[in-house]
Amino acid sequence: MARTRSAAARLVTEGHVRINGRRTDQPAKVVGPGDVITLSLERGVRVLRMIEAGVRRGPYQEARLLYEEIGGLA
Repeated sequence: MARTRSAAARLVTEGHVRINGRRTDQPAKVVGPGDVITLSLERGVRVLRMIEAGVRRGPYQEARLLYEEIGGLA
């Protein structure tokens, strides 16, 4: 959802991320299968459910298979 790790960390520290309904301020918070992540972005809110954890950083096409969109505006 963010182009870089630093941009993703900034979203977390600025309070734009919730994990299972709870706001988090820890950029390195571990998430796993079944966790629901809510992101408040400039272009809308996205709600995602983790399907499985990735084993490496990879391209978008691989990352997209690790979660499903369950709500919000895309």
